[in-house]
This record gives sequence, structure tokens and C-alpha cells, in this order.
Amino acid sequence: MTASAMLYLPDIRTADVEPVLARWRADRPGMGVLALVPEAERAAVPVLQRACTDAGVALAGGVFPALVESGEFVTQGTWLLRLDHMPYVALYPDLPHDERLPGVLDAMVADLLGKLGDGPDTTLFMLFDGMVPNIGSILDELYLRLSNRVHYMGVNAGSETFQPMPCLFDQSRIAQNGLLAVLVEAHRGAILEHGYEVPEQTITATSTEGNRILQIDWRPAFDVYRELAAEQYGVEVTRDNFYQLGVHFPFGIVRANGITVVRIPVALEEDGSLFCVGEVPANAMLALLRAPAVDSRHTLKTVTRGLAELDGSLDGRDLLLFYCAGRRLHLGLDAARGELRGLAELSRAGSLAGALSLGEIGSTTQWGYPLFHNATLVASLWNASARP
Repeated sequence: MTASAMLYLPDIRTADVEPVLARWRADRPGMGVLALVPEAERAAVPVLQRACTDAGVALAGGVFPALVESGEFVTQGTWLLRLDHMPYVALYPDLPHDERLPGVLDAMVADLLGKLGDGPDTTLFMLFDGMVPNIGSILDELYLRLSNRVHYMGVNAGSETFQPMPCLFDQSRIAQNGLLAVLVEAHRGAILEHGYEVPEQTITATSTEGNRILQIDWRPAFDVYRELAAEQYGVEVTRDNFYQLGVHFPFGIVRANGITVVRIPVALEEDGSLFCVGEVPANAMLALLRAPAVDSRHTLKTVTRGLAELDGSLDGRDLLLFYCAGRRLHLGLDAARGELRGLAELSRAGSLAGALSLGEIGSTTQWGYPLFHNATLVASLWNASARP
């Protein structure tokens, strides 16, 4: 059995990190580390940076609301995920939101194309700051330039409070409002699933601005939202209780191919518009979803079956999981923990590491179009080319 390339350290101390790096690097001089750090430990990122610099080990990583460890969500320590051959990593801070963006993306893609190897499978693994408002548009532009030269997977880092915070880092920098891009070779991407059942009744987002839904069926968005919540689910949503109930009744964007992309409303504006995590295209077809309609068993089976189809048996192997923070709020902590433990049981993975994310990126088919999602699980084998 191959030794795990994942290690959870309950404390981020130089004395704990340095021996791990020395042991790993002794056998793999070209190795690097992807570190997952919880928000409560963000002040310890420089400890990781110094330890990796002193050990001659390349470092990249992100800060998340919490980590996934032993079937629980924990807010201390760090996951160190070893990459046996450190791939190309680029940190792009402070992405523009205006007419400068296409030029930045052109340079980014030229950079990435110059580093692509000759292997048949490379995954573009992206960590975005969750405060970047136009992630969906960036994914569209990246796909137009890169097409299916890579598989796409990614997540959003940052604070669950949605307050600005530096949350992306490499060997020497910690940045915000940006993107950390990792080109993982010999990797076939991730499986992404939410398991929501979609009701038959649909509505249209007739006016949107980025992440805001201004009007639904030509009426103020919140008016239609609360009417649907009452009609379909018997729940009265008001301005006073919106922040308690909104996460339990997200929108689903129903796409032409039958795929539903979840958008969680997180803010209600004075004009009745709804601010969501992730962009909502104008004239998107929407449905109103609810927590009890999530089929967790189906979700977990879909994830494990998809991973097995990509990479063979999962038995004893390292599994990387990102679990949406909105999904945890939506389902409740006990149900979310149940999904973590259920995935570990179904997959029979040797190690399961991960973090609570603020949005997820993936394709629903191999070599498919990357989409920005909420409320999903994103799972992938780590060091997938190294089989037991």
C-alpha cells in the first residue's frame, strides 16, 4: 500500500511541520505541498511559508472556513497535501472586474499553455477568493481560450462571513481577490454533485446584474421568491427572517442540458433584489429548491461511482473533498457530518482530507464545460497517478 500523501496536523508549529517536510523531501526531492488552513488559523500561514522555504519545498494553499477531518468540520490545524512532483503554480492577485480582465486572462492562458505537458490528462485546479464577483464569467473566458486541453476543478476560499480576507498563498505571498492556479498532471479531474430534486414549476430571472437577481418574471425578485416559498413549501419568508431561511431555499438554474446549478441567496437589498453566491445569467430559468429534497445517499453514490469510473477502485486511496458551506447550513450540521462519514464508508478511502468551501467549480461530464456551483460536494483522488 502506498503511504498517504495527506497529513493532518492539529497544530501549525514549526517544530511539527519541519520533520514532515524533511521526511517527505528525503524520498521526493521535487515534491511540493498544497496546504489547507482554516480561517481561525490564518495568522499561522507565515509559519508554513517559513518552514517550506527553509526546507526547500514549494508551497501553495488556501484559507477556508473550516477543514474536513475524520468525519468532522474542524477549525484548527492544517492539512498538508503532498504533490510528489510539484506542478506549475501561479498566483494571480487582485483580478480586475472591468475591461482590463480579458488582457489579464490572455496573459494567464499564455502562461498556462506554456507549462502544459504532453500527457493526455491535466487538471486545472483553481482556488478563487470567494469575494471575486465574476467567477462564472472568468470560467467562460478561460474555457473559450483553453477549451478541453485540461480538466477543470476548483473551489472558493475565504471567510464564511463573506468579509474580505487574504486567503490565497504561495511560498512568499498571501493575497486576496484573486486566483491560485495549479496544473496537476496525470489527473483526470473531479466529480461534482448536489443531489437536489428540482420541482416542475420554473420562473425566469428577467433582470440580473452579476450576482444580483433584480427581477423575476418582470417583478421584484423578493416578491416572487416569498410567494413561491409560501405556495410550494408553506413557508412564510419576510425581510425579518430572510437571513435565517434564505439558505434553506436556494435557487436552481435549470440549464438546457438538464443540469441544475444551485445559487444560494445570501443578501436581500432594499430594492427587493437578491444577492446570490455566484452569477445568475439574465433570462436564466430558475426553480426554488429546499433542503429536505436533497437525496444524500444518491449524491454519495454518484460521487463514488464517478470517481471509480475515472480512476478505478478507491479502496485505500487518498481522497480530496470540498464540501460547500452553504450546503452545511442548508442541511444542518448533523446531516452534513453524516454525508462526510457516508462518503468515507462508501469510498473505503484510506485518507479523506478537505475543507469547507464557498463555491465549487467543475464539469458534469468528462472534458465538459466548467461551471460555478453552490451546495455541492467536489471530490477527487489526490496524487491519482500513484496507485496502491
